[in-house]
Amino acid sequence: MNSRKIAISLPDSLLARVEESRRTTAESRSAFFRLAAEGLLRERALADRVAEYVDGYTRQPEGPGEIAAADAASAEVFEPEDWT
Repeated sequence: MNSRKIAISLPDSLLARVEESRRTTAESRSAFFRLAAEGLLRERALADRVAEYVDGYTRQPEGPGEIAAADAASAEVFEPEDWT
């Protein structure tokens, strides 16, 4: 994996929290910020996929036949369960 060094600026209070957090896990600063960046990118990608799903569903919601089929399928799945 190719890596590059970068310089970033953080408020002192945020850097102190980062340092405290990474010390408890014994991670390097690089590892901490790599994991943070990967996590943020995953969250944004998920938010984009959810927005795309909602947009598609809004433009073309399920019809009565699809709702009936989903109801029937769920009834078959949950029928064996004792809900008492």
